[in-house]
Amino acid sequence: MHVSEIWRYPVKSLKGEQLNETEITKLGIPGDREVVVLRTLNGRFLTSRTKPKLLGLQGSIGADGEPTINGHRWDSAEALRLVHDAAGEAVTLERVPAPQAFDILPLLVATDGAAQYLNIDHRRLRPNILLADVPELEERKWPGRVIAIGDVRIHAEKLRDRCVMTTFDPDTQVQDPSVLQRIVRELDGSTALDSYVVTPGRIRVGDAVQIL
Repeated sequence: MHVSEIWRYPVKSLKGEQLNETEITKLGIPGDREVVVLRTLNGRFLTSRTKPKLLGLQGSIGADGEPTINGHRWDSAEALRLVHDAAGEAVTLERVPAPQAFDILPLLVATDGAAQYLNIDHRRLRPNILLADVPELEERKWPGRVIAIGDVRIHAEKLRDRCVMTTFDPDTQVQDPSVLQRIVRELDGSTALDSYVVTPGRIRVGDAVQIL
């Protein structure tokens, strides 16, 4: 088994960006989910669960280290306009300290085996780390165990309960409800692993992986 992809999502609910390597800190990948979209109406998080057009916007980290949206600095008028248009309602963008914007834990680890079993694009699962050469549903045996990548140690806490976000095509945002229906029917509604960092360090695409 090895690391095949590394992802961070600088703006929560927008498209992520692939990395060739990254530091893994106690709070996960630096810059992950650093900016959130808030509803102006009530100040609550607005996500692509209800506004899937947000998935059509690209979140990245610019050369200056600041999050961007389609190349525009996150706190610019251009970025706000793009998010407003995708959300279809009044919104604000706010930087929040980790781990405030995490749904569960700092890292989500997915496997090619589970994605292949479901016959879906693995990007629907929005992983931080994708592991390759994993036999089919082997990940379901991992909760409570430690994923070792070089000197890095990641504790696989539990399988992630999945939501409607898995039903949206990551490129077109066209919805296919059967994706979540199958996850519920065949996998008790869960796939990929909510995880936390035991030993920080650096990981790279291609690094070998062991389950301890």
